[in-house]
Amino acid sequence: MKTAMIFATLLFVAAYAVGDDAPATAPATAPTTEPAARSLTAEQMFSRMLRPSPSVARPLQPTPDGPAPDKTSGVGAVAPGAPTLNVLREGTYLVDRVGRLNRTSDGSQAEFTFDSDGKTMKDPPVLILPNLKLMSMENAVSSANRDLRFRITGMVTEYRGRNYVLLEKVVVVPDPTQQF
Repeated sequence: MKTAMIFATLLFVAAYAVGDDAPATAPATAPTTEPAARSLTAEQMFSRMLRPSPSVARPLQPTPDGPAPDKTSGVGAVAPGAPTLNVLREGTYLVDRVGRLNRTSDGSQAEFTFDSDGKTMKDPPVLILPNLKLMSMENAVSSANRDLRFRITGMVTEYRGRNYVLLEKVVVVPDPTQQF
């Protein structure tokens, strides 16, 4: 009896599987008017792939080449008669540059002012893009009782005549007068 039941179940499953010849779902897309890909020659398929599609978005045109002058140098500088300097190109890395954390004149953004020799002043300040490194710099400045100098490493970006830096490494430079 048990064998007959197993045999009947297997027969039912086999009959159901063989009898289902219809597709389970409808086609995903409507039929196209173009010839099937199998009937195209390799040359026709290649030329069809290279043909520009009208629905494809066009890429943005690159900005004009040539470095732009920094807006904080020349006429925009604090020092009278300061030279006009070009912004650093986007993607430039600042490696182990020393300077101080300041705020912009309106107080809205953090700015890194490079330590210079005082004569050439060839490094205009860069704005610091907000990240955790900037937060740690601000925390260090607020908890210190002296003017802190930092050694930074980061990637420079360029936007509307100003340079910005995305900090990757920040170290407080020890004060040389402070001895133990």
